[in-house]
Amino acid sequence: MNYHYDPENIFAKILRGEITCTKVYESTHTLAFSDIAPKAPHHVLVIPKGAYVCYDHFARAASDVEIVDYTRAIGTICEQLGIAPGDGGAGYRMISNAGADGVQEVPHLHVHILAGRNIGPMVMMRP
Repeated sequence: MNYHYDPENIFAKILRGEITCTKVYESTHTLAFSDIAPKAPHHVLVIPKGAYVCYDHFARAASDVEIVDYTRAIGTICEQLGIAPGDGGAGYRMISNAGADGVQEVPHLHVHILAGRNIGPMVMMRP
C-alpha cells in the first residue's frame, strides 16, 4: 500500500483550523461540514480526522475505532438532517471519489452526502 497524503490539501487545512468551515457534526475521529458549492439542498462532506487519501486506504489502514466512528457519524448526520429513509426521510446519495478515474479533487478521504431532492441517475455512460 503506497499512498501519498498531501498535508497541504484543503481538508487538512480545515482540520488544523487554518480554513473555516460550517460544521455539521464533529466527533473524536470525524468532521462533517457543509459543501461550499452545494449540488443539492443538503450537501455535506464527511472526512476522517486521520491522514487517509481514499476509502480503500482508510479501510485497510485506519484503526477499528476510527472506522466505527466514521461510519456511525454518517448515520448520525443522516438522522440529524432528517433524510434517512428508516426515519421517514426521502433518502440521500453518498459519493466518494478515488484517484484520477474517480475524479477525486482533494486527496483526503471524504464522502459527499447529497439530499433534499431527487438526485437523478447514478451514472450516465459516455461513449
